Amino acid sequence: MLRSTYVLLTVVVLVLLFRYWQPMPAVVWSVDAPLWSGLLTGLYFAGIGLVLLSTFLINHFELFGLLHGWMGFKNQEPPKPRFVTPSLYKYIRHPLYLGWIIAFWATPYMTAGHLLFAAVWTIYIFVAVGYEERDMIALFGDKYRDYMAKVPVILPFGRRK
Repeated sequence: MLRSTYVLLTVVVLVLLFRYWQPMPAVVWSVDAPLWSGLLTGLYFAGIGLVLLSTFLINHFELFGLLHGWMGFKNQEPPKPRFVTPSLYKYIRHPLYLGWIIAFWATPYMTAGHLLFAAVWTIYIFVAVGYEERDMIALFGDKYRDYMAKVPVILPFGRRK
């Protein structure tokens, strides 16, 4: 129930943000060269693809809180969570977040408003990682701690914890 409430509140905040957003059109950067512009646009779509792939590699319906809501509607207990590390999760702990970060920043045309949005949501992601990892340790204990020691957080290289 907590995950579905979190997802719902995040969506509400995003809807309000989109509804009341005021444009900040000052250009921070503009990439006009077709090759570089195309590469940045391709990188954006790769980020979105990574988000979608990541949600389906783990339980898509549990991730968004739909499984718990559906099981509650049917007056059934949801299945116990299982710790799995399919495919990309063997190389980075949070490929979903990496996909969002790529999508936020990979643009050939960055305005001040887009920059603010990207910066705030990138910070939000790193804060969320801390809470999510704390919850995963509480749920899976040493199994998740071992995973943290072996697999980097966002990028497939660098610090592990």
